[in-house]
Amino acid sequence: MGTTQLESVPEPKYWHLRTVLTEALDSEFTVGEILPNERDLAARFGVARATLRQALEQLELEGRLQRRRGVGTTVAPPRVGVDVGAERQAWPGVSEDAWQPVDCAVAAPPQAVADALGTDRDEAVHIVRRSRVSHGQPVAAELLYVPRSSVPDLTAIDAPSGAARARAVLRELQRLELEGQDRAVELGSARADDARELDRLPGAPVLVVTTRFYTRGRTAALSQATYRADTCRLTFGASGNVEIHHGPERQAS
Repeated sequence: MGTTQLESVPEPKYWHLRTVLTEALDSEFTVGEILPNERDLAARFGVARATLRQALEQLELEGRLQRRRGVGTTVAPPRVGVDVGAERQAWPGVSEDAWQPVDCAVAAPPQAVADALGTDRDEAVHIVRRSRVSHGQPVAAELLYVPRSSVPDLTAIDAPSGAARARAVLRELQRLELEGQDRAVELGSARADDARELDRLPGAPVLVVTTRFYTRGRTAALSQATYRADTCRLTFGASGNVEIHHGPERQAS
């Protein structure tokens, strides 16, 4: 490869390098491809390795690159679209659903979830854990809270535990008539358990999408899906509606 010298520009050199690297990623590299080492890249672009590292770190924050231990720096796959404004409504677990069931437990939910579901504070509900993967990497983790009253015909004999029980809960939930759903989105930081599932460090930026599913005038289920902010982008469906709430519950939906 030849050497590309950077011109003198008013913006920080690492930021200009980020732009140059972005163009190179689009034209010269494919998803999953390993970038040359820092010494070779610094020589190619005529910059100090410290400047190169700043640019690489910025591209990693933007989700264009991934640093994988024992592998190196690779080109990240395209961002996963999180549709928060679609008019189409459906229960979790339908055939075209991109989520995979992982496990299911019966336990009391957090107080805020119990309030949303209209259950007593200590009342146990089904907690279905699901994951979403893109290009072989985890991009989102979900906890779906389902009151027992929403799936009264579910029995332990049909599905004793694990992913099988999670699928059984979803199957029973789909027997109900879905009257509507709403979503709220907020920016958050990955908790320890989310970070572990998403292969990120605790405190990494995430998008938290909360969805309520309604039937018979009540909340039949509530989903809290945590998306890696560096691999996902919000999309708005045909309605294009965006609501901004200014206050203690600031959110966009």
